[in-house]
Amino acid sequence: MFSQQATLAAAEQAQAEILAQLRTAQETPETKLKHMQTLEGRAVCREKAVEVARKKMSKTQAWLNAHLDQEKGLRQQLEQFERENTENLQPEEACFRLDAGFGTYNNIALLIEMGYEVYVKLHNHKIVQMLKKSMTSETAWTRVGHNAEMVAWAGIQLQHCAYPLDIALERFYTGQTQKHSALAHFGITPVTTDLLAWFGKYNARQTIEAGIKETQQVFYLNRLKVRSEPAIYLQEALTIFAANFIRWATGWIEQHAQPKEDILLIGKLGIKTQVQVAANTSAKVIHNSDGMLLRFNPASAFAGKQLCFRASGTLPRPNHFLPFFTILALIAQKLR
Repeated sequence: MFSQQATLAAAEQAQAEILAQLRTAQETPETKLKHMQTLEGRAVCREKAVEVARKKMSKTQAWLNAHLDQEKGLRQQLEQFERENTENLQPEEACFRLDAGFGTYNNIALLIEMGYEVYVKLHNHKIVQMLKKSMTSETAWTRVGHNAEMVAWAGIQLQHCAYPLDIALERFYTGQTQKHSALAHFGITPVTTDLLAWFGKYNARQTIEAGIKETQQVFYLNRLKVRSEPAIYLQEALTIFAANFIRWATGWIEQHAQPKEDILLIGKLGIKTQVQVAANTSAKVIHNSDGMLLRFNPASAFAGKQLCFRASGTLPRPNHFLPFFTILALIAQKLR
């Protein structure tokens, strides 16, 4: 900043000197035309030099103002965190697993300052390029998945990141193409000593994302049919229950349906087909002393298919659905 001020002052002084020489030459009749043209050219050059110095000075001043505003915001944030720490004596512990779209340094720093553990795929692709350049033929890669390997470093201080992070370079194949990505972690878990666990912990977020996608695209939770907060909460709870119930029912049917040539293999349909096709397909339910038969309409998508369940014989009308509420391993998402 001070050097640019000095540069600007020197440029303005040089401009003033050449302008003074030019005025003197213009007032002197004996001045030759060539000398006059030289002075005019120098005056134009000095003017351009002053303009460049002013632009640099203005750019630096804007940069300084932005940093001062950022510092002010950070100090206010620090005061807010200090107040919250005094008021919240039992803070919640949480672990965040972020996609690359959210893995900016500002987001990472905020989560760290709030006391959370962070797993993230880094947003900056230049980190991947930097890590790839550091690889040699002797680098020991650890297999963490069926087509994925990782190598990691603990406590790396990245440029523009306020806190040191555990960094890992991951390589994997999509078809015949080898790709790379950079993972980062902050927290007390020593992830660099167990890369298989790190890989599994981060990629478990895909199950959560798949559940969110399912509630939106299969159960249409993105189209709220109510407006009040309690009703929205109820719709969300019933949607999650439906996702769980279908999985419980699928598991129960696979265990109890009688094996026949024309059996409908419900487990191979997929959740979307079960909800949007099977649930809207007409069928006839037949009860007798042997059990229950579900026979699909001949004009339906499952023509010729059926499900047969043998009666247990313990009750006149056995409760076939009682086991649904005991298969806890089939819970897709917990009700909040």
